[in-house]
Amino acid sequence: MSLRRMDNNGPRGNNGANAGQRVNEMIRIPQVRVISDEGEQLGVMSSAEALAKARAAGLDLVEVAPAAKPPVCRIMDYGKYKYQQKKRVAKQQTNKTQMKELRLRPKTGDHDVQVKVNKAREFLAKKDKVTLSILFRGREMAHVSEGEKLLASVMAMLEDVAKVESAPKQMGKRIWCTLAPK
Repeated sequence: MSLRRMDNNGPRGNNGANAGQRVNEMIRIPQVRVISDEGEQLGVMSSAEALAKARAAGLDLVEVAPAAKPPVCRIMDYGKYKYQQKKRVAKQQTNKTQMKELRLRPKTGDHDVQVKVNKAREFLAKKDKVTLSILFRGREMAHVSEGEKLLASVMAMLEDVAKVESAPKQMGKRIWCTLAPK
């Protein structure tokens, strides 16, 4: 049987981490609609009777829809429910795509370009987008074609793991393009 320690902070003293979700004795509404742990409707009953059914099953009574008339409560293992919620939130946060930028110069050496390509592969493997930028300074602007060749070669090295999201564009003293994971 699952018993919860009650104090001013709610179940297990979690300082209101379950804001708005009442459990067991915290449910003080006289009538509630109850759903069993298998998902079947048990109907409307008093909260004391619902709590007794939850305790008999060795589980908790959790309010899942407080705005409904009468409020809906479910018989479930509250600790397992909170664990699954935390896991789901963590999974959602890990899938956020970020934009990473790799900057090169027209005279960047072959080995340094290969290091940047390997870094781009890591970013693309993590499902991040990569912006490749070729920066020009001073007299290098007279040889924009060198930068375009470098950008084309880097894109060719990454074509097995990335697709071109935006074609190469020149803006001022830079040429850039965006790559997305395949």
